[in-house]
Amino acid sequence: MRVERVVRLQVSGGSLDPYAGHAVNGLVPKHVSACIPIFKLARNPKRVLFYCHFPDQLLTQRVSVAKKIYRAPLDWFEEKTTGMADCILVNSQFTAKIFKETFTSLSHIEPDVLYPSLNVDNFQPCVSDGLTEFVPAKRKIVFLSINRYERKKNHKLALESLCTLRDKVSLQDWEKVHLIVAGGYDERVTENVEHYQELTQLAVKYDISSHVSFLRSFSHKQKLCLLQNCTCILYTPSNEHFGIVPVEAMYMYCPVIAVHSGGPLESVVNNVTGFLCAPSHEAFSDAMEKFIKDPSLRITVGKSGHARVMEKFSSDAFSYQLYRYVCKLME
Repeated sequence: MRVERVVRLQVSGGSLDPYAGHAVNGLVPKHVSACIPIFKLARNPKRVLFYCHFPDQLLTQRVSVAKKIYRAPLDWFEEKTTGMADCILVNSQFTAKIFKETFTSLSHIEPDVLYPSLNVDNFQPCVSDGLTEFVPAKRKIVFLSINRYERKKNHKLALESLCTLRDKVSLQDWEKVHLIVAGGYDERVTENVEHYQELTQLAVKYDISSHVSFLRSFSHKQKLCLLQNCTCILYTPSNEHFGIVPVEAMYMYCPVIAVHSGGPLESVVNNVTGFLCAPSHEAFSDAMEKFIKDPSLRITVGKSGHARVMEKFSSDAFSYQLYRYVCKLME
């Protein structure tokens, strides 16, 4: 079936990459729905498909009365213009719920879920010397916490979980364990600098600093090396509207331990492609211990994760679903 008439696609909520903005399947991310009226009220009106990654108004803080007053008309405008779209897609069931709670005047709209895709061409296995660049050679069980150096990303949970794990395993096993805390970092961003310092100090306080490496602003090649060689990912933020890191990890055959809320509830299959846990150091350390007791989990769980990405989050899966929505819109 050919689509003869023009459909405008608008993407809101920023990019999916946790470190830098990029186009998703060729669609350039835009942050708000402000342009929709232009397409709808033009001399030759266009049908609009709006892909909402998250309501823009939830991405800003209202810490003062002036900010609240300033944001009020912008929030109203976002809601009204979003409702003008002919088709609204969101990136997860979690975001669909937030969409309904935020845009109360649009309660009659049921957004459909279109899961983001992963550009697998950028995540091909690479030749490397393992993790010797980041950890001592004797550390064979390596956990990776990867996200921006922001407090809401909760790298602290990874450190606390490692500390708790130390008390659960033998000294012999403990000497095999290492944690890499890796994240986007910009020295011009105050929170990045402060939180990095907080985490390094916390590692010293817990007496685990010799078992932790901190990596800032790593390259894509380093990221691939980490995902390819670490034992599993610790995905610590709560209520992420999607979270692309678990998908990237699973594609690289890397199991995921994630908080059981937000996007990971839909991307990670508990006990199959990883483990979904309460956001507590006890729950995370229990899951981490499984990989120490049974090293073969890394392979079996990793294979399941890769298969899930190819089924649900590949470019082909995304393109097929998007094409269906566009064709339906043009009927």
